Amino acid sequence: MSGAGSDAGAALRAGDAAAAALRAVDPAAASGRDTGSVARRDAARGALIGLAVGDALGTTVEFTSPGSFEPVTDIVGGGPFGLEPGEWTDDTSMALCLAESLVETGGFDPLDQMRRYVRWWREGHLSVNGRCFDIGNATRAALSSFERSGDAFSGSEDSQSAGNGSLMRLAPVPMAFHHDPAAALRLAGESSRTTHGAAECVSACRYYAGLMVGAINGATKAELLAPHYSPVAGGLDGLAPGVAEVAGGSFLHREPPVVRGAGYVVRSLEAALWAFARAASFEEGALLAVNLGEDADTIGAVYGQLAGAYYGESGIPERWREVLAMRDVISRLADGLVALAG
Repeated sequence: MSGAGSDAGAALRAGDAAAAALRAVDPAAASGRDTGSVARRDAARGALIGLAVGDALGTTVEFTSPGSFEPVTDIVGGGPFGLEPGEWTDDTSMALCLAESLVETGGFDPLDQMRRYVRWWREGHLSVNGRCFDIGNATRAALSSFERSGDAFSGSEDSQSAGNGSLMRLAPVPMAFHHDPAAALRLAGESSRTTHGAAECVSACRYYAGLMVGAINGATKAELLAPHYSPVAGGLDGLAPGVAEVAGGSFLHREPPVVRGAGYVVRSLEAALWAFARAASFEEGALLAVNLGEDADTIGAVYGQLAGAYYGESGIPERWREVLAMRDVISRLADGLVALAG
């Protein structure tokens, strides 16, 4: 058999194995999903609301070592910033800044995005308590550089700065552009470059945007988690090696402590997909994600974006949605992103 044929056969076998593993956890993983406009709206809104819910759930055990805490079972607040139940951190603040920019400019404007991130940093814009807290080092450095240079793409390209700070806020881009998958993946990468220019960060955002686009448009879980899923041909060309390994299905055969809730973007991506693949509901996966500890709020936020898009807003526990801080703002911006997509 030719090399190309061997590769194709290996991919098919890997896909079959992945589908079987998913069905063992979630028998509905390969079943068809509603793709009508109401379902797409529910899915798109779910991506942003799921992000905020995962953030609020995980903040309780942020910065804790795995196994050093009583497992999280509900949104209870507390954590290193002493938040009230339903309050969230920088993940959601930055996602709301990105969403607000997309909605108010009517398109993708990286300069405007950076100005809004600076407002959050300097003034507490779209913060849950009126002040910036929990900002990452790479984000702070990029915003400082932007203030000096005016360059919207101020994210460091150094792999040592390949944190999860752009992946955590990503949902508004695939929400706004799910009707144009090629644009969604391209702009997802550009959205990372504003603060996180490392190849791993840009690649992770491109791959994860494709998963969200697929989920919003009705792809099954088996389809989404098959090796190298993309909603558009060539969408994963040139992925950084670590992200390509995750896209190939590393999360399907790894378990903690190899799977970790670490801040390195490749590990964060793998952890979120590990939780998504092993759960049969939004709630089950969210608890798996945040109970990894470490960067628990961001692992919850990354998980919540995809799981929210897959299960929809209606699939996120109502008790969690009701307690969300600034719920009206999140809902309004989610509706604006849905309207932008047309």
